[in-house]
Amino acid sequence: MDAVRKIIEHSSNPLQIDLPVGYENKKLEVIVLAIEEKSDTTIKYDFSDVAGMLEWKGNALEEQKKLRNEWE
Repeated sequence: MDAVRKIIEHSSNPLQIDLPVGYENKKLEVIVLAIEEKSDTTIKYDFSDVAGMLEWKGNALEEQKKLRNEWE
């Protein structure tokens, strides 16, 4: 299935859609979705109260190899 996607700014009716060559005499499904504008104020969560340090005792590379080899 071929698809054509085009984002337009539309201010009044009717909506006109120009299709590429090759779409003549075909059934078409048209879906119209409004794009929600992203706000400039993004909320950033402070994870400092839940963050910590992991104390690793052992060889991290060897443990990684063991986990990888379990899937072979």
